[in-house]
Amino acid sequence: MPTPLEGVKVLDVSTMIAAPFGTALLGDFGADVTKVEIPGRGDTSRSVGPFKGDEPLRWPGLSRNKKSLTLDLHKAAGVEIMKKLAATHDILVENFRPGTLEKWGVGYDVLKEINPDLIMIRVSGYGQTGPYREKAGFGTPATAFSGYTYLQGFTDRHPVSPPFSLTDYICGIYVAFAAVTALYHRETAESGTGQMIDVALYESVFRMMEFLVAEYDQLGKIRERSPGLAGHSSPSGTFKTKDDHWVVLVTSTDTTFNRLAAVMNRNDLLTDTRYYTNASRLENNEAMNQIVADWISEHEREELLEKLDAAGVPISPVLSVADIFQNEQYQARENIVEVKHPRLGSIKVPGIVPKFEKTPGSIRSIAPDLGENNETILQSLGYSSDQIKAFKQNGVI
Repeated sequence: MPTPLEGVKVLDVSTMIAAPFGTALLGDFGADVTKVEIPGRGDTSRSVGPFKGDEPLRWPGLSRNKKSLTLDLHKAAGVEIMKKLAATHDILVENFRPGTLEKWGVGYDVLKEINPDLIMIRVSGYGQTGPYREKAGFGTPATAFSGYTYLQGFTDRHPVSPPFSLTDYICGIYVAFAAVTALYHRETAESGTGQMIDVALYESVFRMMEFLVAEYDQLGKIRERSPGLAGHSSPSGTFKTKDDHWVVLVTSTDTTFNRLAAVMNRNDLLTDTRYYTNASRLENNEAMNQIVADWISEHEREELLEKLDAAGVPISPVLSVADIFQNEQYQARENIVEVKHPRLGSIKVPGIVPKFEKTPGSIRSIAPDLGENNETILQSLGYSSDQIKAFKQNGVI
């Protein structure tokens, strides 16, 4: 079936997770993605765990639907190849420290002269402007800078960072969003051309903090750490069942709380001024959560889920990855798919998200080996076999 980004050419000049995840999303929906990597070493994420023997297990999911071209931008011939690539692509995504591409002679000011229609997305820890622009930027420190880490954890312990690269992956979604938005403008606006887009890692999470900003601005309140959804809805939290399973429950509206009270056979809560509205429950949150915790502790997980699902109360078991592999919803949605792998035989990776009715995404190729597509890509730019051989001998590719 046709894919929505078929014919769109993306040049991925980035490493690690944030920007490469964004280009992987574009690739999932049909974009032709060429990944530029350092000769002999490749993308840093090739050497990031987990591993099976020497095989990086993150790589197949993160770099699927891409071609690999090795290129040393420290060399003049590498720069010339980069310019030719930029001339033939719609989108270029990079995540070097600000000023690095300019130092190599392939900054946006140069490339837009070669290709005015080029959309260049620049990802960095703190953005292309401001006093922090040259600070090294990785996802976990950026998460702390965004204000998110300050909120996470128990009140009597230190702030806790997410246990995986959350900010990088969120940033990758912004990369893909920026790409298609700029592409739409280029294709539909009367004077549409390419443009440069500046994406900062920390801003990807900070954009979600409107509640934090408004609360401090209007109330002067500094929200402190909480292990759950604090200050929004009550009851909410992680609760333990009679058979020692964990579940997460939240009642974000009075309607859902009314349903919960009915299932608990506690209609008295609907007239008790301490609990009858979300605002009053928030003022008595500890007591409210304890009432729910005590009730949940009297029920085994499957019985509890059946009752609350039937009543329309938002609840979920806390799933491990082993649970996920067995879960019927994940299977029905094809959230985990198996793809061929040249050395492992096969490997399971996350499926395509979101699901398009008429132009669905697809996994057309497994993540490439380093430099796998050098010859094909360079020949498409007009280089001869002898020139390609010389590039290899001179360390250009």
